[in-house]
Amino acid sequence: MIARTLALALALVGGVTTSQLPEFAQQYRQRLGGAIDALTQVVDDFREDAARQGLSLQEAIGRLSRTSDDFVATQGARVERSVERLDALVRQRDALREAGPFQRLTVFLRDLDPQLAQATFEDFEPAVPATAEGAVAAGGGFLGLLLTFGLLGRIVRRMRRRPG
Repeated sequence: MIARTLALALALVGGVTTSQLPEFAQQYRQRLGGAIDALTQVVDDFREDAARQGLSLQEAIGRLSRTSDDFVATQGARVERSVERLDALVRQRDALREAGPFQRLTVFLRDLDPQLAQATFEDFEPAVPATAEGAVAAGGGFLGLLLTFGLLGRIVRRMRRRPG
């Protein structure tokens, strides 16, 4: 009886926890937009500086990277990483926009940017799951844990029954 009560309580906690996934994904998408805005400004400023010198973005990065001045070469590598990260974040944003409500969770988990996810987690504020997506996530977490504990209980009972 205690095991069933514990399994039910843990399944309930699992349901409540997984119900927060859509809200976490929403807060992540908001942070994603802010990161894209900030990186776009940095890359656009660099692109404008390069254009004033008659260089393309890649030519300017190449010039910085080939210099013998370690500080300047490091800045070139930093700009190159910023351009690559901006491209990756824009692709993720576009994929999230194109995905339907339930597909968004899959895209979110598949393409998660660790830096943004960590920052989102640090500022995360739980919310009541008022969407179908939240309700399904809660139900999935609840049922998943309930079934897992049920299966574990059966395995334990069978092991106890075996003659030693």
